[in-house]
Amino acid sequence: MFFNPEYIILSVIGSIIVAFMSLSSRQPLTLKQLKGSRFLPFKIRRHEGTYDETTESRVRSITELAEYHETAARLANMIHKDGAGTWPPRAEHAPSYWPPALRPFRDIYDEMAPLLPSATPSLDDDVNRERIAYFRSRLWNLLNDKVNLQEVTALLAAAEAGRWDVFPRDVYNAFYVCVAWCRHAYRWGTIPAVRVAQVEKTIVLPPELISTWASLQRHFGLDSDSGNMMSCLILNFSPSGEYALKINTGLSPIITSSEEEFARICNEMEALAVPIYHDIVRATISFAHGDKSACLEHVQGITSQLRPLLSSYYDRVHDSKIARSAWLSHVQGFFAWGAGYENESSGDWEKFDGLSGNQVLLFQALDAFLGLEVYLPKQVLLRNVPQLQREFSEAVGRHSFRHRLGNEGVEGRIKAEFGEIVKRLRVFRSAHRTRAKIYLTVPAPERLPMTAGKSLLKDNMDDSLEFLDEFMVLRLQQTV
Repeated sequence: MFFNPEYIILSVIGSIIVAFMSLSSRQPLTLKQLKGSRFLPFKIRRHEGTYDETTESRVRSITELAEYHETAARLANMIHKDGAGTWPPRAEHAPSYWPPALRPFRDIYDEMAPLLPSATPSLDDDVNRERIAYFRSRLWNLLNDKVNLQEVTALLAAAEAGRWDVFPRDVYNAFYVCVAWCRHAYRWGTIPAVRVAQVEKTIVLPPELISTWASLQRHFGLDSDSGNMMSCLILNFSPSGEYALKINTGLSPIITSSEEEFARICNEMEALAVPIYHDIVRATISFAHGDKSACLEHVQGITSQLRPLLSSYYDRVHDSKIARSAWLSHVQGFFAWGAGYENESSGDWEKFDGLSGNQVLLFQALDAFLGLEVYLPKQVLLRNVPQLQREFSEAVGRHSFRHRLGNEGVEGRIKAEFGEIVKRLRVFRSAHRTRAKIYLTVPAPERLPMTAGKSLLKDNMDDSLEFLDEFMVLRLQQTV
């Protein structure tokens, strides 16, 4: 029989295209699909001795589970969109990968970063006002001179339309960090943050930092003027793990290393949290389908993985890694905000706080899995925690089964394992409470008592610590 070579070649190409389309379709469900989906019956698959436990394999498994349960679908959707296909989220900070219209922002960071910090802050308000005014004026002029806002707006519009071929997600994530850095640097004008900046009630930002931020925040489902855990810390690492945009450029190693060690805690904890998220999903699915033994296995996995994860905090938050002399002055203040505007409708003053450890996804997901009430007020969640992270935690909470467990047999063992998770979280929250006090009591005569997450506190540090302790004690009491 005669075979036409051209026909054979076309057939092979056609087969490849069909296969590619089939693979491409295996993406996390869209929000529209998710709301109307009916999840498929789940066939329990036990762990095997050769189970591949890399991050890539877990992300792949989460994606495969998306059609079986809401928790998996929400998690897969978050990883695909906000994470650029992985977790912790991928952020491409190399300017050579950025569209040309965005590169001036990174050039401006390179020029302004060395001008922001001071090794020893001035206690003279007039000197500080002059320093802040100079920094802000120079940053404003550079943005005005170098940024083509029309071209940047067109790129952001392409992203909002889903054109990720034009504006790749990992570049988008890195750009989010760059704009957040510029906004926080402009807001303070000098680091350490000083009194005259703290008492400012409103900040008039350059246009290049307003419209871009509005678009970025819409994408992540946020409405705060301030940066957050994602924009300031978790996304501030390159794919190779390099700390990208710095606060204290040019200062002593004890300051710069303290800054980087602090930043690495949150990014590393999210990396170590991937197996926990995976087991939360699999435990939830297993319980829903009546396989209590598999459920127990996954809850035990969460307990065992909490130890090395929390160790990343314990091993760094002490003076030899994060110097007490550097953190309060040269790190914490940058992530605060404490300014706002008057609400035209109500006449109320809308003040925005900054970065807080309460924004960490891991603890929100664990609390939801344990069936604990949400700690952050709804307004704070909407302002500072990305929408897809909120949706994942809310789905976990909706399917929490801890309080439906009996006391006997496998269910009793699962219940006891939940108790171990609670115990480890209580130890962590107690340790955090103690260490936070140690770091917050370091003298900072250049400023008023302030945290990043709560902004200005009481008039003196003793009253401020008492005020903060109420929040930490309350959450400790709720962790049961």
